[in-house]
Amino acid sequence: MMTVISAFLQSIINGNDPLSRLLFTLFVIFTLSWYVWIYSKSNKVSTPPLPPGPRGLPLVGNLLSLDPELHSYFAGLAQKHGPILKLRLGNKLGILVTSPSLAREVLKDHDVNFANRDVPASARALAYGGSDIVWTPYGPEWRMLRKVCVLKMLSNATLDSVYTLRRKQVRETVAYFYSRVGSPVNIGEQMFLTVLKVITNMLWGGTVEGEKSASLGSEFREVVNEMTEHLGKPNISDFYPSLARFDLQGIVGKMAGLARRFDRIFDVMIDQRLNINKEDGSRSAAENIVSGKEDFLQFLLKLKDEGDSKTPLTMFHLKALLMDMVVGGTDTSSNTIEFAMAEIMNKPEVMKKAQQELDDVVGKDNIVEESHIQKLPYLHAVMKETLRLHPVLPLLVPHCPSETCAVGGYTIPKGSRVFVNVWAIQRDPSIWENPLEFDPQRFFNNSKWDYTGSDLNYFPFGSGRRICAGIAMAERMVMYSLATLLHSFDWKLPPGNQKLDLSEKFGIVLKKKNPLVAIPTPRLPDPSLYT
Repeated sequence: MMTVISAFLQSIINGNDPLSRLLFTLFVIFTLSWYVWIYSKSNKVSTPPLPPGPRGLPLVGNLLSLDPELHSYFAGLAQKHGPILKLRLGNKLGILVTSPSLAREVLKDHDVNFANRDVPASARALAYGGSDIVWTPYGPEWRMLRKVCVLKMLSNATLDSVYTLRRKQVRETVAYFYSRVGSPVNIGEQMFLTVLKVITNMLWGGTVEGEKSASLGSEFREVVNEMTEHLGKPNISDFYPSLARFDLQGIVGKMAGLARRFDRIFDVMIDQRLNINKEDGSRSAAENIVSGKEDFLQFLLKLKDEGDSKTPLTMFHLKALLMDMVVGGTDTSSNTIEFAMAEIMNKPEVMKKAQQELDDVVGKDNIVEESHIQKLPYLHAVMKETLRLHPVLPLLVPHCPSETCAVGGYTIPKGSRVFVNVWAIQRDPSIWENPLEFDPQRFFNNSKWDYTGSDLNYFPFGSGRRICAGIAMAERMVMYSLATLLHSFDWKLPPGNQKLDLSEKFGIVLKKKNPLVAIPTPRLPDPSLYT
């Protein structure tokens, strides 16, 4: 057989006719191509596969199977397909991460690569094109915004300087609840109004004072709830970018309308502060902030004028930061307070222990001050346990790799939308004993878990470079509010409500599905402590 092949090749090589030359050329091309294919195959580095995941339909992928309660739906998918999986969301690839080790790879080991955001269309409409600290891409502009927030606006020194604002609003809330003794009150709504007043007073001196404050606060809460709901809602414009200009679900239009309501307030406040700044140019911004002579808006306006020419703070940045503070600061803190109060009321022994600690530290002839907070380890444990069961952002803010990389042995393509399910991780029975049980004791006098995001078993505020910038503000507001509510009042459900509802409603910010309505009863002997 080999003799026949050899003779055939010899005849092609030695032949002078056109057919022989053609066959010889084809033989050489085939031989070279074969050698190149063999060589490339032997030296090729195998690319990891994409993560596993449920099968989807043509064109739409897994979009039609999404459940509105994404955090629990994603947790269920992880139990079936594993701690890392993919979802085809139209033209977008979604990656779900549901284990501490994989979360560490995303948020720590490959932190820089995953430090960007896949900005939804609704966020661009809300945050002035994504000019805020939440959605701005990682880089010099983001670092400038982060520095303004963490080192200037939300530093411990600055927060100390505006304690009187927090104290005033919390004491007004106590007086309101005292006026409603024996009657049902909506705790979440009232605490939202309290936090809103604190933040707006810090930003520009407040806009919700007087007789209309309650109704205006309720309106603000409705707007903020709608905003956070739209931010967490699956949007066709995100999954099919070519269709984004049509806004088929109307989400961008609705969000833009809501944003304009805040923008009008921002414009009024900015004009007022520009006039004040013209009249008072003698003191520096930092001096006025610390002395309480200047609000954050005045500080930001001066920073805009005096800022770095390489990465300037623009008016868009300034307004986007105001939006972050109002939207991100109010709903998150008030929802945490509401969840904590609901869990405490559902566990009378927890309420009793927290109140005993408060009585020991504060006493019943005094009112709670922020200086007492560091002496309340059990109440700190209550807050930590609340954030374990009900993390503020159950899926964090989605991350987006700037380059294709490998996580958990799987390929994560550039531009994917990566969800880290902190809600599921913090309820994982392999990590937490009785994970669905509200038990503050697991955090009591235990320094293992904090809010820094260093332990990826517990990271309610995220981890890595994009960790929440407002942790210090949130901790102060939630702890001070909880301590005051529990020290000043006993709480019980209205008659006829035998069982306390603890169910959740998904959004980019986690909420109680049904409002917490409870009846306050004074527990301090001196009525003057409530005025």
